[in-house]
Amino acid sequence: MREFLFLALANHLPRLDISDKLRWLLYRLAGLRIQGRCTIYGPLTIRPLGACRNIAIGRKTFLNTDIRLGARAPVSIGQRCLIGPRVCFETVSHGIRVNPDGRRGSTALPITVGDNVWIGCGAIISGGVSIGENAVVAAGAVVVKDVPANAVVGGVPARLIRQIDIDESVADQPGPSSDRPE
Repeated sequence: MREFLFLALANHLPRLDISDKLRWLLYRLAGLRIQGRCTIYGPLTIRPLGACRNIAIGRKTFLNTDIRLGARAPVSIGQRCLIGPRVCFETVSHGIRVNPDGRRGSTALPITVGDNVWIGCGAIISGGVSIGENAVVAAGAVVVKDVPANAVVGGVPARLIRQIDIDESVADQPGPSSDRPE
């Protein structure tokens, strides 16, 4: 009941600076294990009820709007990650075969996201997947296999597009005072 109440309150706060801090606190009170400060726009959809305790979010991580966390198994998101809108983390997978009782079996496997990962809008991350540090997951990708560190992946299913050179990843990022044309 406590988890449900705090999630409902956090998910219905307006997008204002003061409510961002309150939302962060309410998500922690709901049971999310949040290290340090991070920004969560919300709403978060967390299933099943009681799964907040299975979710860990690193400091300085940003979660955009409408994130779904199907967290029957642990979901761990590293530090300084950028999670785009409508990203879905699904730890549960259903079997293909129908059991004699008419149901499909299911398996819950953890999801691990390393530090400094960027996951684009609408990506789906499946159970049993680890995403290495500094990786980029393209918008709309469906990740069903591990992603190595410093990799860019995309597609359905997600596949390697290229490796990121660490020096390049720092050099090609425009700063706040960049002269980059619009």
